[in-house]
Amino acid sequence: MESEIRNFDRGMVLSLCFCMLLLCYWQGGSERNSTTCVLAPNRLPLSLPSSSSLVCPIKIQHKVDSSPRSHIHHAQKLQNGKKSSPNYRVKTLLLAILVNVHNYSDYIHPKVVSLLNVMYLYIQLEIILAIAAAVAKVLLGLELEPQFDEPYLSTSLQDFWGRRWNLMVSSILRLAVYEPTRNLASGLVGREWARFPAVMGTFFVSGIMHELMFFYLGRDKLTMEMTCFFLLHGLCLIAEGFLKKCFAGRWKLPAVISGLLTTGFVLLTGYWLFLPFMYSCRVFERASAEYVQLVTFIENRFRRQ
Repeated sequence: MESEIRNFDRGMVLSLCFCMLLLCYWQGGSERNSTTCVLAPNRLPLSLPSSSSLVCPIKIQHKVDSSPRSHIHHAQKLQNGKKSSPNYRVKTLLLAILVNVHNYSDYIHPKVVSLLNVMYLYIQLEIILAIAAAVAKVLLGLELEPQFDEPYLSTSLQDFWGRRWNLMVSSILRLAVYEPTRNLASGLVGREWARFPAVMGTFFVSGIMHELMFFYLGRDKLTMEMTCFFLLHGLCLIAEGFLKKCFAGRWKLPAVISGLLTTGFVLLTGYWLFLPFMYSCRVFERASAEYVQLVTFIENRFRRQ
């Protein structure tokens, strides 16, 4: 189990380093006024530099300035934070229920098991990141921006990938891949058309990152299915933007219908291209075993006290 965790950690670090190297290359090594910071593994400074030279990126919330617009934006974030507290309690309860889904998989339809596993993975990831943000606030006094914004409420692929899902990685890829690629392509095809290769390049890099992470976890042969998943979503996101531009102001789907279509498309394509490789790496079984070990460790610590 320890070796499997180490392999996953290496894949995560390798993927993050890949993005940070791209960012450093395109920025020419110069520091910019950015809020993406990175913690060194052997030191935790009280004031973190705004640089891209370390290992694990985090997104720190901006300080509130005195402008009315900034105060409104900050108030909205505080309100979102209040709303998320009961959500986290509900999600923690769901996580406790879903953690042992694989033990009853013989009695549940395989497609339902897949859906429950996806829910479990998302809830676990969000709770882990929320705990990390709480620890950073207590130990370092840092306010970290939330990494998810209720992605199941997305009304479009643009909404899902750009504003709700894994916001830290989205910000890094925007700086490290999307903007440099669009700037390069602008000289060839113009600024308007340059966003198409930029979007595809960004989703391609994201796919390669996921391939590397799961390769280090399972050591299975790369199938490139995850990369195809992201490339497909990149193409559909471009098509969605084109359709929105064509029908702007004339026709628009109700939010409920567009939300169901978006969520259904993400789940369907994920079941087709994303989940098979995760099953071959036994991701859900390992995650469940690690969760049980964590709960056992906490219980033993309290008993000793």
